[in-house]
Amino acid sequence: MSNAGPEGAEDSARPARGQQAVTMRDVARLAGVSVATVSHVVNDKQGARIGEAARERVRNAVEELGYRPNAFAKSLVQGHSRFIGLVADAIATTPFAGQIIHGAQDEAWKHGYVLLVANTEGNAEAEDSAITMMLEHQVRGILYSTWFHRRVDVPPTLKETDLVLVDCFADDETIAAVVPDERQGGRAATQMLLDAGHDRIALINTTTPSPAHDGRLAGYHDALTASGIPHDASLVLDALPEQEGGYSAARQVVESGATGVFCHNDRVAMGLYDGLRDLGLRVPEDIAVVGFDNQEVIAAHLRPPLTTVALPHYEMGAAGVRALLGIGQTPQNSLLLVECPVVARASI
Repeated sequence: MSNAGPEGAEDSARPARGQQAVTMRDVARLAGVSVATVSHVVNDKQGARIGEAARERVRNAVEELGYRPNAFAKSLVQGHSRFIGLVADAIATTPFAGQIIHGAQDEAWKHGYVLLVANTEGNAEAEDSAITMMLEHQVRGILYSTWFHRRVDVPPTLKETDLVLVDCFADDETIAAVVPDERQGGRAATQMLLDAGHDRIALINTTTPSPAHDGRLAGYHDALTASGIPHDASLVLDALPEQEGGYSAARQVVESGATGVFCHNDRVAMGLYDGLRDLGLRVPEDIAVVGFDNQEVIAAHLRPPLTTVALPHYEMGAAGVRALLGIGQTPQNSLLLVECPVVARASI
């Protein structure tokens, strides 16, 4: 026999030993509708555009399966819980140590929410299950994040709740996205070298097409143009975005006559350090170097420590939660650009 739940919601009796509890997903499958539709019908959500035939199928499936909302009865009556979901592809295992998760968690807690995190490692089935679970738990909304800045195809189920993309974006401009300001970061990196008196500055860019490739290159050009320095295509070098790429580019850098180098990331800068050392040159006495990412296990421990520009992972996570809750700055044309701060050390 069921007991009356909070505010009139109905709690379910525990399933018999060895019997699996019925979920919204089971009801949705039997009724031939989405999990969100089941949620709206079960909770009698006002304003939900659901045809009477679909409502009837859901009611019949609920009765046939014996489905009853239980652990989150009060949340279901209110329309959502005090949880915010975060679905990430591999962010918890990157060198940045889950700073997006950390920022989102701190900001969620500040506003009375708890973060539910699913790290899917890019597994589509795990991702679908995680999103479904979050929808069943009536999360306030979901942050969907990737471990590097890129365009994504948004899983259809994510559109069944409030959604903010973090460190990624979609072609659909109705979906809010919080991303690093790659162009501003590239401009800041180049400006540090200009401020140090360098006027022949090389850029070692990545060979991989990406927002980082395009944005950092545009920022490099912006800074040179603002200083009245003409663009020299021979100073823009493409290399693999890893240590070997920087090492291989060292001789080209020297032959170009550059006195300062902006590297696409800190791993490239680390390789460049090695390549310059093998050529008998010193950083920064002979050639100044700036990286990008602020990957501290690299940047802070090179000799000399690497001046770089940080990717604002913590702030993107926090900004994602604020955007989801409608607090503070809101994305313009779907994008909220987060500033990439300078981290000055000793390589200039």
